Amino acid sequence: MADETQKHEPNTPDEIISPAVGYSSSFRSQIGRRLIDSFKRDPQSFHKSHNNDQNATDLENGSGHVPEPPLQRRLKARHVQMIAIGGSIGTGLFVGSGSVLAAGGPASVLIAYLLIGCMLYCMMHALGEMAVIFPVSGSFAHYATRFLDPAWGFAMGWMYTFSWLVTLPLEIVAASITVDYWNPGVSNAAWAALFWAAIVGVNLFDVRWYGEAEFVLSIIKIIAIVGFIILGIILNCGGGPEGEYIGGKYWHDPGAFNDGFKGLCNVFVTAAFAFAGTELVGLTAAETENPHRTLPTATKQVFWRILIFFVVSLIVVGLLVPYTDSRLVTGSSSADAHASPFVIAIEDAGISGLPSIVNVVIMVAVLSVGNSSIYGASRTMSALAEQGQAPRFLAYIDRKGRPILAIAVTSIFGLLCFLAASDKQTVVFEWLMAIVGLGEIFVWGSICLCHVRFRRAWKVGTVLGLTQYRIKRLFALIFIIQGRSLDELPFRSQPDLIGSWIGFGFNCLVMLAQFWTAAWPSGYGAMTPSSRASTFFSYYLAAPVVIFLYVSYKFWYGTRVVRAHEMDLVTGRRFLDANYMIEEETAERKRSSWVRLLKIVC
Repeated sequence: MADETQKHEPNTPDEIISPAVGYSSSFRSQIGRRLIDSFKRDPQSFHKSHNNDQNATDLENGSGHVPEPPLQRRLKARHVQMIAIGGSIGTGLFVGSGSVLAAGGPASVLIAYLLIGCMLYCMMHALGEMAVIFPVSGSFAHYATRFLDPAWGFAMGWMYTFSWLVTLPLEIVAASITVDYWNPGVSNAAWAALFWAAIVGVNLFDVRWYGEAEFVLSIIKIIAIVGFIILGIILNCGGGPEGEYIGGKYWHDPGAFNDGFKGLCNVFVTAAFAFAGTELVGLTAAETENPHRTLPTATKQVFWRILIFFVVSLIVVGLLVPYTDSRLVTGSSSADAHASPFVIAIEDAGISGLPSIVNVVIMVAVLSVGNSSIYGASRTMSALAEQGQAPRFLAYIDRKGRPILAIAVTSIFGLLCFLAASDKQTVVFEWLMAIVGLGEIFVWGSICLCHVRFRRAWKVGTVLGLTQYRIKRLFALIFIIQGRSLDELPFRSQPDLIGSWIGFGFNCLVMLAQFWTAAWPSGYGAMTPSSRASTFFSYYLAAPVVIFLYVSYKFWYGTRVVRAHEMDLVTGRRFLDANYMIEEETAERKRSSWVRLLKIVC
């Protein structure tokens, strides 16, 4: 009886006792202790020595540049798929498409978005192939270090980080401006503080909260776009309150093109920036539960996202709004709903109430991009720190798998959003965006080139065994060269190598088009020399910044381009059980031809 009446003692420090048993104070103390302990360094975290040994080979020094932080794989398939589908749907589509339509006309918009869509399709398949077999932290920043040149990995990684650091306060300011649509009298700084706290709060939880937030926000954006496409088709066919059939009238008057080839180039450049964030799927590889299954599906869905959400919606916009409409270029910011062609089309149809709903969607899109900004910047900074290319403290990973110090740095940078209350915010953000304006183009081109180099190393082989013999301070290397079959890849890019070359070429074309439009913008003859210089650097300042970062790192550390046979194809690789692969292949053969066709495209 004594044993039965004796109070139950917890077996482990982490055991939670119900208050009904009589341990409510212990319960509360455990919650507090666990919360504090969650911010402590993960016991599995470690740091490699990043000091390059002059007596070691480039391959040995390269092994010190492999990020292996203990990020937790808690993103589910539905999270990654929604990030892939709705990740890049933001103000570039809802509002920015208005200025794009005014600059080039509906035909230029259609051509440019189709070409950029083809490039992104090739880029994403290249990234998907590498991310499935190497689901490491940092993704493409790490691939550039491993397959191209550590100096280029440093330059590209930091340019990508800067782009998200600048985007965070910019999107928070944009979100505060969307509220002016309803309450123009409230200070933007107050709304900026509220949105900053909400975005930072979501990212202070583990990665599942980021996934859930993006899941919900992406669903809202997708429903809004699909709804507008259906509404647009109805309005175009004369089903609106006005009952007027529009058809292709605006393609004839005022016309399909504006400003000829230069207008097309302007649209071409802007369209590339509208897809920013597509590559985030690659960053999630290190935190996805089953990247072998999830990432291929997410990669294939890029095709449908580009086709439906961008191309089809912009075709509908081009049919409903003429590019000569002055409202397209009168927006006060990138998030001004009054300049959205979606809102203009609804207002012209005489439908009341829906413009406010569109503004809500714009605010959701802005907050989604801000949420992704903290995720993208913090994960890339953490990976750069693990590679020895950023301050060491940024590699700190706590027991919840959060790069908590990198998140803190990103959040502090987000406090620039309080410039919303300053009359200098426009000038500051214009030059901040100029520094990182071409960051996405450098990243996409690097991913395609990394895939080309990776395939080269996979074909010719690499070092399989490595042994060191110290003989009077001389190192002898014994290695075996052996090529690999493409059948060993768990996921292969559908456009294959030719797609990566096409993607790389398109990114180079975007760079050239950006240079031309920056050096000789529309109205060049009427501009003063100072305004010409200001316009050029506001568009092209990112290029010299990247070159400076690359040359500085290369000169300081003396790195060189990694040769194919020296590339590390083992570290961080996800090896799959042979029996599992056989079972997958057998199950694939048993599927019907319709199911196999569906698997090819999605």
